[in-house]
Amino acid sequence: MAATSSFRAFLNHPAGPKTIFFWAPTMKWAITIANVKDFQRPPELLSVPQQSAVALTGLIWMKYSLDITPKNYNLMAVNAAMAVTGLYQLYRRYEYDREMKKIMEQSEGGGGGGGEQT
Repeated sequence: MAATSSFRAFLNHPAGPKTIFFWAPTMKWAITIANVKDFQRPPELLSVPQQSAVALTGLIWMKYSLDITPKNYNLMAVNAAMAVTGLYQLYRRYEYDREMKKIMEQSEGGGGGGGEQT
């Protein structure tokens, strides 16, 4: 009986599955899952504007999800995950760009450490 009443409470909750407050963040998990899948993607193929949008959206809506009534912890969790995955992807791209810049500077600076032959 306790399980039935808990399930009924879940169904009838103001942010339960009978509302958009449940389904919108639930579907938003697909973006986060796709971003996690992109962890395998080479960093040079990552889009900085796209990942910036994912990260900023996550940060902004994470705060908003706790300000609205009813409090929506599913929305907060998915946006926290979006922010983390977006920031991680931006970090990967930053590290890649930094490494490429270092390689370019070394190649322009005289061959990158090869000794002179006499």
